[in-house]
Amino acid sequence: MKQELLHVIAGNVFAIFDAQGDIEADPREPVGLFAYDTRFLSHWVLRINGERINALSRDDMTYFETRFFLVPGAASHYVDADVSIIRHRSIHDCLHEKITVLNHSPQPADFTIRMEMGSDFTDIAEIGHPRERAVEITADSANRQLMLRYQRQRFVRQTTVRSTVDADVDERGMTFRIRIPPEGKWETDLHVALTMGGADGQDIRDSLESHQRAVRTGMRESLTDWMNQAPQLVAEREGLEEMYRGSLADLAALRYRPLSYDTRVPIAGLPWAMWLCGRHSIFTCLETLAFTPQLAPATLRMLAFMQGGQLDDDLDEEPGKILAHLRYGESGAFGDRASALYYGAADTTPLFVVLLDEYERWSGDADLVRELRHPARMALDWIDEYGDLTGDGYVRYQRRNERHGAINQGWKDSPDGIASADGQQPAFPRATCELQGYAYDAKRRGARLAREFWGDPAYADRLEREAAALKDRFNRDFWLPRREYYALALDPYGEPVDALASNMGHLLWSGIVPPDRAEAVAEHLVGPRLFSGWGVRTFATGQRPYNPVGVHLGAVWPADNALIAAGLRRYRFDTQAATVAGSIFDLAQTLGGAVPEAIAGHERSLTKYPVQLPGAARPQAWSSGALLSLLATTLGLRPTGDNLLVNPAVPEGLGRLELLDVPGRWGHADAYARDRTSESRHHARLR
Repeated sequence: MKQELLHVIAGNVFAIFDAQGDIEADPREPVGLFAYDTRFLSHWVLRINGERINALSRDDMTYFETRFFLVPGAASHYVDADVSIIRHRSIHDCLHEKITVLNHSPQPADFTIRMEMGSDFTDIAEIGHPRERAVEITADSANRQLMLRYQRQRFVRQTTVRSTVDADVDERGMTFRIRIPPEGKWETDLHVALTMGGADGQDIRDSLESHQRAVRTGMRESLTDWMNQAPQLVAEREGLEEMYRGSLADLAALRYRPLSYDTRVPIAGLPWAMWLCGRHSIFTCLETLAFTPQLAPATLRMLAFMQGGQLDDDLDEEPGKILAHLRYGESGAFGDRASALYYGAADTTPLFVVLLDEYERWSGDADLVRELRHPARMALDWIDEYGDLTGDGYVRYQRRNERHGAINQGWKDSPDGIASADGQQPAFPRATCELQGYAYDAKRRGARLAREFWGDPAYADRLEREAAALKDRFNRDFWLPRREYYALALDPYGEPVDALASNMGHLLWSGIVPPDRAEAVAEHLVGPRLFSGWGVRTFATGQRPYNPVGVHLGAVWPADNALIAAGLRRYRFDTQAATVAGSIFDLAQTLGGAVPEAIAGHERSLTKYPVQLPGAARPQAWSSGALLSLLATTLGLRPTGDNLLVNPAVPEGLGRLELLDVPGRWGHADAYARDRTSESRHHARLR
């Protein structure tokens, strides 16, 4: 049976370990202490008198801090143990572990405490196929430290472990030979410093004080401020408030400062994408504008700063293009440049404009719109100049370099994620349907920004004409009249890829669907082929490629469903939107804890418990954001000028909802709603 894995996170720095707090790297799993895409600890195992220790209980204090209560030996030793151990672990830009050994006997006791330590400095991209690295090890008992160092030309990564008490330090760890008085205790602090380049000569006392100060005042106060700045949810349904607060805490954990950037932005998810991903960051910001709007300006500025400025086939870079990801691992520093900075995404560029406009609607921050005028116009230019690869007016994608890079460059970016109903893979360049919706939305929003903030009505008129033409063209070429749904994509010859897929919900969200076709789309989305009971599947049943555990060929994604629900409400399909929202709330509450990136698409009647996918990130930023987005959709929150519109459509069983102090250009506002069953009970009580 696979052992439970636990974690602590502080943005891009995270540690994954077993239920005892030990780290034993598995070549197939990202277990260890990681920072900026490199594993700084691959081995961290505590023994007492030569025995491994086992957990009695655990206290998960915050996302960056946990505590283990343990005893040595097997389970049979638990009763009336004479010794117990507490491991208090916290993470910031380093790792700190306080080890406390308690002697419960009336006699003094001698113990040998051993902490085994090691690092392989594996790039997280190499997990599953690691390679050997020459690690330089310096054991320094006089200074109570062990230094592990890897260097490849100018690429330097170093782990330095220091103890606050004397230790025998060797190349594989530290040994403490101690005597504890009756009913007494012994303690040491182990500080693990992570260095990227250069030597680390910081004094242990300074580093410990800095870490403790950061955790005690900085991180705890930051988390408290983060939670206090968000609206307060009061919910009648049991567990909904805890789910809401958990999602906010997960979003707080999944923020980091890219190097040379002084503001935190959302990263994708644990463990495989702990870096800046343009698509994930944009969608997370869009989902959370009613709750944590401070994420958006930092993200917009960062993406504008990294915007493409030239043609580079290795990176899939083009002028105006918004990046796909930014990484710092060794694989990006040598050879595979696309592993570091990569632009292979066709959706991030129009979505950048969508986010800029939507953020202004919520915040009233006209200064940011004016500040980012040039990047936004470059993004709008990219849609027509580089996004239209065949000259037919559709945004398409194809790798500029066939040696590497993403094959599919929309949100369904797995290699087999775009296929027809009979399993055929279309030729390149591909035009997926949701990309056209994003481009349409970006042009319309760009027109508003040009007219109201950039003082360019002629440009605004042009964008509006282009958007209208795109809408007409799209509804002519993508609509499948006999099936009454939109094709998943067009191949380069204009032939439709006829699969029934969840991408249609994004079309409702973007507004490119005419009203007379919206009902058919809505019926498909909540129909039995797409809707599993736990949410809308990415790919409908009854098609050859369908696979309930296929990441984009049948799985259910909370983020996908959040967009679908918002799109359904946009077209006033309130009942269908409530069905989708209610299913994701049920999914989240049934699983408990962080919301996973995706679950299997099995019918709910067959799986009373959502089936998790082994490779799905958890926590994951746009999944945690999806719950907040679904709350906003349920309450019908929408900025209208300087006011907040509240137009609820609450799923049955949610009861009464109150969202207090929603931030925006109006200052703060409250939203109230209740479902129909709750309302009936209320009237019954009155009678």
